[in-house]
Amino acid sequence: MSVRSMAAAESRPTERVILGIDPGTTVMGFGVLLEQGRAITLLDAGAIRFPSADDHTLKLREIFNRTLAIIEQHKPDELAIEAQFFGKNVQSMLKLGRAQGVAIAAALHRDIAVVEYAPKRVKQAVTGNGNATKEQVAAMLLGILRVAGLPPSTDATDAIAVAVCHHFSRNNAVQKGGGVARGSSDWGAFVRNNPTRLKDP
Repeated sequence: MSVRSMAAAESRPTERVILGIDPGTTVMGFGVLLEQGRAITLLDAGAIRFPSADDHTLKLREIFNRTLAIIEQHKPDELAIEAQFFGKNVQSMLKLGRAQGVAIAAALHRDIAVVEYAPKRVKQAVTGNGNATKEQVAAMLLGILRVAGLPPSTDATDAIAVAVCHHFSRNNAVQKGGGVARGSSDWGAFVRNNPTRLKDP
């Protein structure tokens, strides 16, 4: 390779695909972004609904399978997922935590790095306000992504917002010399640093 072609290759922005997920046992939102340097393009987004009559364990299996299907289709480099929020309904929190865990397991099953973001962190990254409404988040995403419209489901726009938050956090971390953004948890790092804790007993 000539010096000129090497310089041209180095000047091209690195491409990465980010999968964002807003977990849930009734509806799971997802958004897929193509990251090219500091530019991002929305590739796909939607909301997957699960039959309310299904047994909870069957829903978890479906979450795992549908997450794997999205991964197989888009081949993401990283998964950004919204963290569980703390509420008064313990049963709802447990179900949401399981849904989140199953989606994370699907990504780890394909050796994809996973980063978790608190809901306030996502809103802050997208709108500048950690207490923004879902509608305000969706409105800001239109400008950030430069698209005419987004899926009507707030579950889908929440998932896109998580992916956008991860993009911003990654770029800020690169500028500052690495590290994970405040308000996030790098599950991939946990797996790499604790391999013995994931082995079967």
